[in-house]
Amino acid sequence: MSTLALKDAELPLAADDFSALEQRVLRTVELLKKEREARATAEQNATTLQQLLDEQSAQLARVQDQVHAFEQERETVRQRVERLLNQLDEISA
Repeated sequence: MSTLALKDAELPLAADDFSALEQRVLRTVELLKKEREARATAEQNATTLQQLLDEQSAQLARVQDQVHAFEQERETVRQRVERLLNQLDEISA
């Protein structure tokens, strides 16, 4: 008979030790389940936030384009008004 078999027979696992081990395994499994759920929730939140960020980035780009167009339009109007005022000054002089 091998010495390993003798050692196993000499160290019987007490019922309390087995129950404690079983409880630790069950707690570990529950903890793992909770962590997986938390990770799935975090990943879903990250996906949602990324989509929101992408939408806001696109909206920001559109708004920046509009502001640029308004600035160009304002400059064009300013130049036209300035020309009209110069023409009025020439008439008055």
